[in-house]
Amino acid sequence: MADDHPLPSDYIETFELISIQVRTARSRVQLAANAQLIHLYWFIGSVLLDRSARGRWGSGVLPRLADDLRRAFPDVKGFSATNLKYMRQLAAAWPEQSSLGQQAVDQLPWGHVTVLLSVRDADDRRWYIDQCLRHSWSRTTLQHTIRNRLAGRKGAATTNFGRLLDPDSADLAQQLTRDPYVLDFLAVDGDRDERAVESAMVDRIADTLRELGTGFAFVGRQVHLEVDGNDFFIDLLFFHVEQLRYVVVKLKRGDFRPEYLGQLSFYVAVIDDRLRLPPHAETVGLLLVTGKSDAVVRYALGSSAAPVGVARYDLLPPDLQRALPSEADLRRALDGCGA
Repeated sequence: MADDHPLPSDYIETFELISIQVRTARSRVQLAANAQLIHLYWFIGSVLLDRSARGRWGSGVLPRLADDLRRAFPDVKGFSATNLKYMRQLAAAWPEQSSLGQQAVDQLPWGHVTVLLSVRDADDRRWYIDQCLRHSWSRTTLQHTIRNRLAGRKGAATTNFGRLLDPDSADLAQQLTRDPYVLDFLAVDGDRDERAVESAMVDRIADTLRELGTGFAFVGRQVHLEVDGNDFFIDLLFFHVEQLRYVVVKLKRGDFRPEYLGQLSFYVAVIDDRLRLPPHAETVGLLLVTGKSDAVVRYALGSSAAPVGVARYDLLPPDLQRALPSEADLRRALDGCGA
């Protein structure tokens, strides 16, 4: 039966205040329960590691142990033979239990942790953990970034940011870059020109933004600039919502040439002058090429007056590239056929 009494004037405010506390407490309970679970799994894994080192505790024993644990604790999920193997890997990857909390491993869902176990390098694992917590990555996103070796590519583009930007801004801008960019999600033949790649990137904009990195927003493709009666068109223009800066992207098929930086620097200068607002950080440019000499890039960047960087882009993942025959192999095969 509805209450016909009028509500106090501060009722809504009180309801919201209590609701916030309920949600906060529930979140804390969930985090605490998750942490307890991760620590339990670590303990089980450490016991299995110890037994394996001392006797015949190979994988063949785990199915029996999993069945016995499920019968003993029918209301507890997670006691499969596969999960027991993951627990053992967890204890091997983090030998000290205290490191689970120090590195925030126990703040991640177990599904994320099992994905991280495929990362061999400890520093890379810590980087992925930090990104998961900072950006609330899903398990699928984490799998994608690990598969494309993002930790090894972060901040890797050759740039002149350190020379032209103040130290803090230069460091932030450098973090936006990768080398190479893996655009394996594009249905584009490796021999297509940059306009075809550019079009495909826009068609698959969600995947493109994910590969560029967290915080990028798409502004436009073939963005028109009119300067003193002359028309110019920017290949791709993005805005980074966390750093508050425009990022001009230029695509070129083939090897890097120094003259490419002249046009990119021009675009950066115009965007910085016309679109950048007082709260915004300096506009930066990124030239993506399919091949480059690092020495040539460094000399060219040294004479550029605009903050720009150069990175490669791959249309196929590295493992597939390695599986394909090289141009020299194909030429030898063709020569052999003609003999």
